[in-house]
Parts: sequence; C-alpha cells; structure tokens
Amino acid sequence: MTLPLRSGIECAELGRSEDLLAWERMKTTVKHDSRFESDASRYAAYLSTPEGRLRADLVFANLQEFLPAAVGANSLRAVDLGCGAGATSVRLADLGIHVNLLDSSAAMLALAKRTIVEAGVSDRIAVKHGDATQLATIFQRRSFDIVLCHNLLEYVDDPGAVLRGTRRLMRDTSAILSVLVRNQAGEVMKAALQTGDLAAAEHNLTADWGEEPLYRGRVRLFTSEALEAILKDASLRINARRGVRVIADYLPAQISRSAEYERIFALERKLGKRLEYFGIARYMHCLASCATP
Repeated sequence: MTLPLRSGIECAELGRSEDLLAWERMKTTVKHDSRFESDASRYAAYLSTPEGRLRADLVFANLQEFLPAAVGANSLRAVDLGCGAGATSVRLADLGIHVNLLDSSAAMLALAKRTIVEAGVSDRIAVKHGDATQLATIFQRRSFDIVLCHNLLEYVDDPGAVLRGTRRLMRDTSAILSVLVRNQAGEVMKAALQTGDLAAAEHNLTADWGEEPLYRGRVRLFTSEALEAILKDASLRINARRGVRVIADYLPAQISRSAEYERIFALERKLGKRLEYFGIARYMHCLASCATP
C-alpha cells in the first residue's frame, strides 16, 4: 500500500534538494511504515466514503473486463499484493476465484480477515503476512492467473523490482496483472483546482512524490511514461490503460457525491477509457500481461 508536501511556496523556495534528502530518509523506513499498522481503521473508513468507493468500484469494473478466460472461475487463482482491508479480494472470491492476500501490516490483515468472514468467503481466501519485496520466498513461481498490485508501488523502495517479482508469479501469457498508482498529473490538477495553490501545482509538475492526505504521509508519484517504462523493463505488456477518478474530485460542491454516485460512476467509466483523460486522472490503472512466455 501506499510521501507530506510542504506548501507550494515553501517547496518553490526550498527546491528539489530537500525533497531528495527527505526521499532518502524515507527509503530507509518505508518497509516499516507504521501508518497502516497503528490506525488501519482509518483506511477502512475511507473505503466507505464516495471517493473510496469510486476508486474501488472503477478499478474492479476495469479488472472484470480483462479477467482471464478459464473453464470456470473456480480454476483461477489470484494474489492481492498489499491487500489492505481485502475488499477487492472478497469481490474476486465472490466470483469463485481462489485468492491469496499478502500485506506487511498485521493490522490491515486483521481488518481483511474480518471482511472475509463477514462476506462468507473464507473457504476461497488465504491470508499471508509478508513483504511484497520478497515474493520469491513467499509464493511459488507461475502460481497465479491474476495479480493485483493496487496502490503498492507508491510505498516501496524499488517499484521495478516489485514488478519483476510479480512477473515471476504470473502463470503464463494469459495471466493478468492489475497495477494502480498515483498519477503525478493528478496532483497538479488537485493543487490547482481543489485548493487554488498555483505554486504547489507548478511544483508538482516535476515532483517525484506528493502528499497522502489520509495519514499525512508521502506517496510516490508516477508519470505515464515512467509507469510504462518499468512495466516494459519487467517484460510486461500493457493491454489497457484506464484513468480512475478523472473529474470526480473536482466537481462543484452542490453536486452530492452520494446522491449522484451512479451518474458520476458512469461518466467516470466513459472518461477513464479515453487516453486523453488517462493522462490527467488522479490514479492510473494499467492491465498488463507477460510480454513473453
């Protein structure tokens, strides 16, 4: 799962040198990040908000378009890396897919276990406590038809290494990898349109990371070019690109996110499939497969 920005004016004055020093300091602790451990319930609460629901619903709708064909869903195996509260895994299990959950936060896994029991899918889900940077020691090679990597690359030292590890888990060229990351361009739009902070918007044009508002921590930012490059380097081929939350975060206050949820979702689905909106969405969602057997 898933570094705080200063104000735009401060960042403009301090320049990128402090950002780089902060990044180096953060890299030594990210694997032991206590945000999700000490207050995991805050993330679970976020998932029930219109913003959290929309992200989850849009990503799952995109994923369903590319689930591998099989004799039956019961023959498919999935792994959810950095699974968090396990909401996506439960949805896959509801389809009859067998899912392995992996997270480095014991608190998050406790929430996931509760979600699994309440959904009545315990027989189709296995839960593992572990680090996504050590996949080779946790799972056997070519074990999965579906690999989820949602809002995980933002928090690891080497996203490329994690993707190479996920490539090792994919059964064959029919397997699908679902990757969701925070978009750098989305942070530019957020600063300009949500808060009117033009200095922060300008800073974010070249920022390697942004603010993660839920826990006030830092989160790595990706450009579409950077994401595509690390996927290609891991011998993964992009089959589809989808923008997630293209305009929902910037709607006028008089539009109720709850009352108009279905209309917002439908519009987001249309916008997210268009390449020009993929580039400015808050999140970029790529569905990829192995480039070679």
